[in-house]
Amino acid sequence: MALINEFQQAPSDAQRVHGTVTCGYRAFTIEGRRILQLDTYGSTDRAIPNKISQSVQLDAEGARALLGIIAEAFPDISH
Repeated sequence: MALINEFQQAPSDAQRVHGTVTCGYRAFTIEGRRILQLDTYGSTDRAIPNKISQSVQLDAEGARALLGIIAEAFPDISH
């Protein structure tokens, strides 16, 4: 699990769409700090289906940064 504190653009020549999975989310407050946690679950063909594969957390600062990245990547989306 990781609390994301910075985003960096990562150029890459590899461009492909990965297989689909489900992402669970929860928001909670700890020591007065609001946290959003995203958990991805392994694909259905894994040895232990529905087991959390990766988890990332964002605080308000990280969420604002991610919103900016999303707005830049998908300019036609409005919220």
